[in-house]
Amino acid sequence: MAASRLAFAQQTDKAQQADKAQSGDQTFSTDVNVVNVFVTVRDKKGNIIRDLAKDDFKVEEDNRPQTIKYFSRESDLPLTLGLLVDTSGSMRRFIEQERAASYRFFDQVLREDKDLAFVIHFDSEVELLQDLTSSRKMLEKALNLLDIAPPRQLNRRGQGDPGQPRPRAGTTLYDAVLLASDDMMRKQKGRKALILLTDGEDNGSKSTLTEAIVEAQKADTLVYAIHFGEEESYPPMMGRGMGRHGGMGRYPQQNRVDGKKILERMTQETGGGYFEGNKKQTIDQVYAQIQDELRSQYSLGYTPDKDAGYGYRKLRVTTNERSQIVQARDGYYAEK
Repeated sequence: MAASRLAFAQQTDKAQQADKAQSGDQTFSTDVNVVNVFVTVRDKKGNIIRDLAKDDFKVEEDNRPQTIKYFSRESDLPLTLGLLVDTSGSMRRFIEQERAASYRFFDQVLREDKDLAFVIHFDSEVELLQDLTSSRKMLEKALNLLDIAPPRQLNRRGQGDPGQPRPRAGTTLYDAVLLASDDMMRKQKGRKALILLTDGEDNGSKSTLTEAIVEAQKADTLVYAIHFGEEESYPPMMGRGMGRHGGMGRYPQQNRVDGKKILERMTQETGGGYFEGNKKQTIDQVYAQIQDELRSQYSLGYTPDKDAGYGYRKLRVTTNERSQIVQARDGYYAEK
């Protein structure tokens, strides 16, 4: 992962400048003694509720009630978006619709005077295609660079051609989330969200799922995932047959991870949302829901009632109406 970190480190000036430019736009302090939580509330039918007041909410930290000191509806805070696109072979059939829908999403969501976005793609490695920018033209250019990793060419024995470079196998989803959170999002202020386009499979990362989630929580970043099911990506396999890149090889079905459960956990623990990308719901429709959420969040801020030192703090946000469904992150990491 050192090479990936180097690629990120080479483009930090824009992010630092943008961070300074945004620092005057905050509704409330981002001091370490203030915990900020972004919340989406729905009724029992799943409709977003937009007219709640501060007194309608309750916040607990490690089961202790907290006093909400800062509150705003439909926050006007700066928004930083990170688009993370899986370009491994299993995503081949989806890349063009992802590209088109992502450009339309950026065009509708980003405010050029306030918001920033970046684009990352990942397969066997993680690569930053576009650093933080408010330019739709630069983001479109980055999206045009998205391409599926070439399959490994195998001979009739299922072995690689010794005369050709041997591509690395694997998909580095966890590394992508960790790097985006730690190297990109941690510097930013205001609302922050990562959007993942993936089947949830990871078989190449050096970091773990838990480590990726921790870094997103430390960076106060919501993770939204659009999941593309395995059964839609490639046909079922039995024993020895077609490999995931079209070659002969062993890839037992029972060794496959459950990408859906992985993405559900990642989104739940960071306060984001999980969506299915399938024929019943287009990517544009999913993006419209994400856009609606990002524009309908409540911003809550409180100062913890006691300093318990470094470590994880469990959060619970509720409303006075028990039938309402509250979407918020499960906790945060105190670093002092």
